Amino acid sequence: MTQTIPLASRHCSPQEGGAPLPDAAADALLGQLDGWHREGATLTKTFRFANYHETMAFVNATAWISHREDHHPDLLVLYNRVVMTYSTHAVGGLSENDFICAARVDALG
Repeated sequence: MTQTIPLASRHCSPQEGGAPLPDAAADALLGQLDGWHREGATLTKTFRFANYHETMAFVNATAWISHREDHHPDLLVLYNRVVMTYSTHAVGGLSENDFICAARVDALG
């Protein structure tokens, strides 16, 4: 049933003991995102901003998503951009949680 619910409307679930998504499933979910790409077992996107204030506002907004979903990205924070990378350490690769959080970040607009 989750296939009919948009990614940004879903919630993360515990992944301990699970397996990473097969490539075909990860590619299908990737097709629902804008500007994200796979780098091996990670999902990455660079966000650009006009200044440091906007960059930090974005980081703080994404922190709320991470806390609420209990799923946290790696962030490289620079003056006017953020490189965000998701991977599910508990499965050693990508899980649906990575795509859910990516979609929720994109929904920040």
